[in-house]
Formats: sequence, C-alpha cells, structure tokens
Amino acid sequence: MALSRYSFAQIFQLLILPAIFDTLKMLLISGFLSVAFGFVIGVILVVTEKGGLCENVVVNRILDFIVNVIRSFPFIILMISIIPFTRLIVGSSIGDTAALVPLTVACTPFIARTFQNSLKEVDPALIEAARSFGASRSQIVLKVMLKESVPSIVSGLCLAIINLLGATAMAGAVGAGGLGAVALTYGYQNFNEKIMYSIVLILVALVILIQYLGDWIYRKLK
Repeated sequence: MALSRYSFAQIFQLLILPAIFDTLKMLLISGFLSVAFGFVIGVILVVTEKGGLCENVVVNRILDFIVNVIRSFPFIILMISIIPFTRLIVGSSIGDTAALVPLTVACTPFIARTFQNSLKEVDPALIEAARSFGASRSQIVLKVMLKESVPSIVSGLCLAIINLLGATAMAGAVGAGGLGAVALTYGYQNFNEKIMYSIVLILVALVILIQYLGDWIYRKLK
C-alpha cells in the first residue's frame, strides 16, 4: 500500500484501527484461555505438592518441570518452534487466529505460577479450620484458598495481561497481524515514524488502562 497519497486520518482508519481490534481480539481470547488453563495447572501444583490436599510428588514435579521449560523460552522462539502444533490446532500458522495458540501456550505457565503463589499464601490455619468443619477438597480450594487469595491473583493477572499485550506486538513480527505487524511493516520498514510512534502511544495507553483497571479492582477487593 502506497501511504504517501493518504492522510494520517485515512491511514488510521484503514490500518491502525483494524490492527487495534485484532490486537484486542488476541489479547482477550488468549488471556481468557490462559487464565482458564493457568488456574487448573496452578491448583494442581498447589494441591499435589508435599503436604498438599492431594499430595502427589510425581505429578507435581512433572508439571512443575513443564511449566519451567515453557517459561524459559523467549516468546519469538516459542512461537516459531510450535508452528506444527499451531497448524494442527487451527490449520494455519499465520494470522491473528493462529497467534492465539502460541500466545496461550506462552502465557499459561506465567498465570499458573500466579495462581500457585497466591494460593500458597493462604493461612494454613484457615485450611485446617475448613477441614475440621468437614469441607471437601474442592470446597477448600474454591471457597477458602481461592476466596482469600483473590486480591493477590488480580494483581498477578494484571501483570500477566500486560506481558501478554507485549507478546501480541511481538507476534506481529512473524505474521500474526495486529499493532505489531503494522508498526513493523508500515512504520519501521517504510521509515514512517508517524505510524510507528502512534502505535507505540496506543500500546502505552493500553498498558496504562490495564494497570489502572487492575489497581482499581485490587483496591475494591482488598
């Protein structure tokens, strides 16, 4: 696309605005999936650890190892290395839909650790009290541990979503679309500083908004 014959308002409408929606789509869907998977993994890590509600050292160590391995990968390398898996799941490795797979895979371990660390901070006396009243394991997890750790979880999820936003921008470098792709293709590679820095400002605004909402929810729950 020859951008010289377009005004910035037209460029914003044709390129940047659709990229914002693509980025938000990737952020919301992969964020939801990561929270769902991360919650399950985090709970399993907590309840299977030594002295946990369902102690199982083998399961705990295997899952802990997998989480550590995935977290050790830089996102760009992870995204490229699981292309066959991405194609298996969505049938393609290019586009914002395909990016959901590596984004979810990359963010899930981080969120799992967030849940794990927050649940482990719950006072053991509360868990023992719930046990003494005959609460089941699921009730202890959902009604005691999760309820008591919600503010800490919200704070951790806010950081995870901000990191995920950065990953969506990086995903644009390998064909995922969104703000990162527009900044790279039409901004950096075409030496168009107006486009590039406009997208930087949009990303900064999104980070500030996410952090503000996270802090507001945290204060309400604390």
